[in-house]
Amino acid sequence: MSQLRLALAQVNPTVGDLAGNAALIRDWSARAGQAGAHLVAFPEMVLTGYPVEDLTLRSSFVEASRAAVRQLALDLAADGLGELPVVVGYLDRAEPPVGTTPGPAAPAATHTGPQALGEHRPEDRDAPGVPKGAPQNCAAVLYRGEVVARYAKHHLPNYGVFDEFRFFVPGRDLTLVRVRGIDVQLAICEDIWQEGGPVAAAREAGAGLLLVINGSPYERDKDDGRRALVARRAAQAGCPVAYVNMVGGQDDLVFDGDSLIVGVDGEVIARAPQFDDALLVTDLDLAPATVTAPSTTIVTAPRPNAEASIPAVTHVVLADQPVPEYAAQPGRIAPPLDGVAEVYRALVVALRDYVRKNGFRSVVLGLSGGIDSALVAAISADAVGAANVCGVSMPSGYSSGHSKDDAADLAKRIGLDYRVVPIAPMVQAFLDGLGLTGVAEENLQARVRGVILMGLSNQEGHLTLTTGNKSELAVGYSTIYGDSVGGFNPIKDVPKTLVWALARWRNQQADAAGEPAPIPENSISKAPSAELRPGQVDQDTLPPYDTLDTLLQAYVEGAKGRSELIAAGFEPAVVDGVVTMVDRAEWKRRQSAPGPKISPVAFGRDRRLPITSRWREHES
Repeated sequence: MSQLRLALAQVNPTVGDLAGNAALIRDWSARAGQAGAHLVAFPEMVLTGYPVEDLTLRSSFVEASRAAVRQLALDLAADGLGELPVVVGYLDRAEPPVGTTPGPAAPAATHTGPQALGEHRPEDRDAPGVPKGAPQNCAAVLYRGEVVARYAKHHLPNYGVFDEFRFFVPGRDLTLVRVRGIDVQLAICEDIWQEGGPVAAAREAGAGLLLVINGSPYERDKDDGRRALVARRAAQAGCPVAYVNMVGGQDDLVFDGDSLIVGVDGEVIARAPQFDDALLVTDLDLAPATVTAPSTTIVTAPRPNAEASIPAVTHVVLADQPVPEYAAQPGRIAPPLDGVAEVYRALVVALRDYVRKNGFRSVVLGLSGGIDSALVAAISADAVGAANVCGVSMPSGYSSGHSKDDAADLAKRIGLDYRVVPIAPMVQAFLDGLGLTGVAEENLQARVRGVILMGLSNQEGHLTLTTGNKSELAVGYSTIYGDSVGGFNPIKDVPKTLVWALARWRNQQADAAGEPAPIPENSISKAPSAELRPGQVDQDTLPPYDTLDTLLQAYVEGAKGRSELIAAGFEPAVVDGVVTMVDRAEWKRRQSAPGPKISPVAFGRDRRLPITSRWREHES
């Protein structure tokens, strides 16, 4: 066996910030070098940020990425890191970057395979259904000031939030890089989620390590699925698998890191923490390369006895000599967070990065005294600091005394900027001018509150947060342009029952730390109400939330039909009522603020239904 010190850089890039992301890579590469790493790897498309969506179709952006990866190689060498191979994800197109050389101080390779260093088959260019410019999701190996190797993602996910057939063309061939006498095979994210492909070829190619760079978004309990998957792939590849994932928020996605290294036996060798930037440095004992090293630095050849349809293998030899034996350090294994804790961390990271990456410094939200706004206020304080949270109580003539008291109590507990703006005079002015009654009058109160929040946002530069949970969003239990107004919704994908669980968890954490609980107990225990008319509570028009959330999970996330829902034990009248509300609220959801995805099916990119539709489950 041969030793290798591997560094996995779990970092938080920003989409489109090529200069900032390059600086991030240089910083963490320097840390890896100081830690004595022999190889450092960064996440999928770290140089451009991920996902870049239709920016891939702009030639200017693709060329900027290609230029940035070349400059990054030069900058790393200038930083004194030229001898440290650095693997970075970036955006390329189906041809090698201009100025790419076949290797450090090496003659050009003889191309005997259909794709070498990015050369793509002619039939993949300008064909129907191929994205403009044939962009590719790639990994580059930077060494001695050069881009010495390149690998294009094979499997392009086209489900859930992913739409990569729209953005990329797939790669077809394999890339192995010899580092200190060990052949390291590259793969990108979805390549290990699909059977076959690079993983299946790793054993035959003689890889000593399968290195996978990822941009895998967070979902509840997904870390357990990843671990099992990586263990299975290690057994199939016949070598350890190193999985580096990005961390941080990007619009409605949040990435949890949770990078890990798994041995052939399925045991975790090392694991990074969730939701934190981290450098996971691990000493590995790996099988040495078995393929005879060529006389040149790079050789490209088909796999033995391969047919034309089977990928070629590009071997890039950087250093053939193994590392002299040294005292290895045990791998660090960060404990995983429990289910509620990881959701809370996801929401905090998502909000923090949405605020920071979009140039805001503070947030504003309405404080009703209820559980939803209380939880969002607590998340906001943890994300951006209590001093940067403006909470506004906007009582109407129907607001209860305990709601006003609970809002004030929350503000005092958290220490946020608290303001009280009574809305009754403003509402009355509209009523006098328009003569609204009934539901229109109820909704007017919410819309006046929305105007107040947006006015403060415009005047003082806050990001307005909306506070509707997933259960309310599902059934349309909100006022469009009223309580739904805002630029971001931290709990958009959080069902009502989970809102309560998160509030209790946050208070427990405060108690354990000897701090005041941020959320008043009365906000948790009292019956939810919009307080738009006397004595109103949510259960006037909705089933109990335990029932509602279970039904919504089956209908929204499970895509169950009416007969299946009734067979599962739900009352027909409840099914018909809830399903009808969900279907009729699609137009509201289409206009809702973005918010972090935490479930397998979040409203938005995960679930795309027509607004105009006459299909009704209860009439089928």
